[in-house]
Amino acid sequence: MTRIIYQDKLIAITEDEIIFEKYYFPTMQRKVVRLTDIERITAEPATIWNGKWRIQGTGNLRTWYPWDPERSTRDKIFFAVLKKRRIRIGFTVEDSLQVERILKDKLLIAS
Repeated sequence: MTRIIYQDKLIAITEDEIIFEKYYFPTMQRKVVRLTDIERITAEPATIWNGKWRIQGTGNLRTWYPWDPERSTRDKIFFAVLKKRRIRIGFTVEDSLQVERILKDKLLIAS
């Protein structure tokens, strides 16, 4: 297993992967996405229009949100666009500033 760079109850970021805890419904299984499978990630202020009140699942069949019952209290939502996939992952974290810095260092978020 590679070294964990960041971890909270929602995600873990390693040198090679992002692990989304409680991704699949109803099993709450995790999803592991290799960083090389991510085209780009954006960080947006959390609003009613982009999923602030969504606990899990999708409202538009394009963006899937892993389970986070506290999403409405988060300041940012990250959107991971996967290579050669229609679905994107909308995820939140406990420390958005640290995660944004890590993802910029990994060139997944444009500066």
